Amino acid sequence: MDGTMPRFDINEIDAAFIADPYPTLARLRRESPVHQNADGSVFLTRFADVQKVYQSRDMLSDKTEEFGRKFGECPLRTHHTTSLVFNDPPKHTVVRKLLAGAFTPRKLAEFEPLIDRIVDRLLDRVDEMGRFDMIDDFAKVLPTEIISFMLGVPEEIRPQLRSYSLAILGALDPVVPQDRLDAGNRAVTEFSEVLDDLITHRRANPDGAAEGEVLEALIFGEADGTRLTQEELIQNCIFLLNAGHETTTSLVGNAVGTLLDNPGEHRRLIADPGLITTAVEEFLRVESPLQIGNRRAGDDIELEDRVLPKGTYIHTSIAAANRDPAQFADPDRVDLGRRPNRQIAFITGIHVCLGATLARIEGRIAIGKLVERFPELAPDGTAQRLPLARFRGFTRLPVRVR
Repeated sequence: MDGTMPRFDINEIDAAFIADPYPTLARLRRESPVHQNADGSVFLTRFADVQKVYQSRDMLSDKTEEFGRKFGECPLRTHHTTSLVFNDPPKHTVVRKLLAGAFTPRKLAEFEPLIDRIVDRLLDRVDEMGRFDMIDDFAKVLPTEIISFMLGVPEEIRPQLRSYSLAILGALDPVVPQDRLDAGNRAVTEFSEVLDDLITHRRANPDGAAEGEVLEALIFGEADGTRLTQEELIQNCIFLLNAGHETTTSLVGNAVGTLLDNPGEHRRLIADPGLITTAVEEFLRVESPLQIGNRRAGDDIELEDRVLPKGTYIHTSIAAANRDPAQFADPDRVDLGRRPNRQIAFITGIHVCLGATLARIEGRIAIGKLVERFPELAPDGTAQRLPLARFRGFTRLPVRVR
C-alpha cells in the first residue's frame, strides 16, 4: 500500500477535516489514492476506483460483523443490519423490489404538485420573516413533509424527524463517542415505536391512505413470493426517512451555501432559471451530502494500479471522487452549466439511491423557486456545519431575503 501520507487515518478525522475536507482529499488522491489506515482498511479517493468498487457485484454491503463489533447488541445494530442499504443479494434484490413501489413513475407524478405546494407555502412564510435559518425554516421542512406523507407520519411527530435521522446516521461515522451512540439508540427505539403503531393501523385500515402515502404498498407488496415482516417494515421505513430526509435537506442547504460562496454563479442562475437541472447536479458534485461509503471485498478487486485482496474493508470517498480532475475539468470550480457531469453523489451500481429521482425533483423545485423569488438572498450570520465526517451539510445557515 502507498504509505506517503501516514499521518492521515480515517479513524482519527478531526474537526478541521470536517470543516474543509477537500485539500486533504486532493493530497490523498495525488499522493496516496489507495490509502491504508492503521486498522488495515483502505480509503479510496480516485473516481475510477470508487466507481469500480460500487459497480462490482463482488463488493459486499453487509456490515453485520463490523456493526456487531461497533455497536454490540442494541437498536442501532438491529436497524443498520436490517435496512436495505446494508444488505446484499439475494436479500437486497427482494427488499429493493418491495421498496421500489414507493418510487414508481405514478407515485413520483403524485409528489411533484405536492412538492410545488409545500415549497410555495414555505416561501410565503420565509418572505414574511425576511431573515431566517435556511435549514430549520426551509431546507429540512420540505423533505420532512414529503417523508411524512409517504409514511403517514402525524403532524405532531414531524418536528422530531431530522433529529431522529441525524442521530441514527451520525452513529455511522468512523469514530462515534458514547453520547452519540446513546442518542442513536434512543432515536431508533422511539421512531420504531411510532412506526409500529402506524404500520399496524394501516394494516388494519388499508383504504385510509392519504395523498402520497406509500405505506400500504410497502405492507402488502410482494416480490418473489416474499413480503416484508413487521420488523423489516419498521427498519426500512427508518431507512426511507434517513435516505430521503437528510440527503434532500443537505442538498438544498449545500446548494444555498454554494451559491452564497459563488456570487457569479448565483447571478448566472438568477438570469437563466433554465440552468436549474444542471445546477442541481453540480451542487451534488461539489458538496456531496454523502461523503464516505463502505464496502468489503467479497473477492480480489483490481483497481487502477493495484489489487485489493478479498476481505479488505474499503472506505470510498465520494467527495474526493466527485472532484477528481481525471473525471471533471477544473473540479474545484463551481459551474452550474457543467456538461457532462457524471457525479456519483447517489452512488452507482445495484445500491444506487432508490430515491435519487425524488431528491432531484425536490431540489430542482425548492432551489429553483427560492432563487427566482428571492434574487437578493444573502448571508445573515455565521453558518455551522454538521459535526459529521460521513455526511456533509449544515446545522445552521442564517440568511436574509431583502
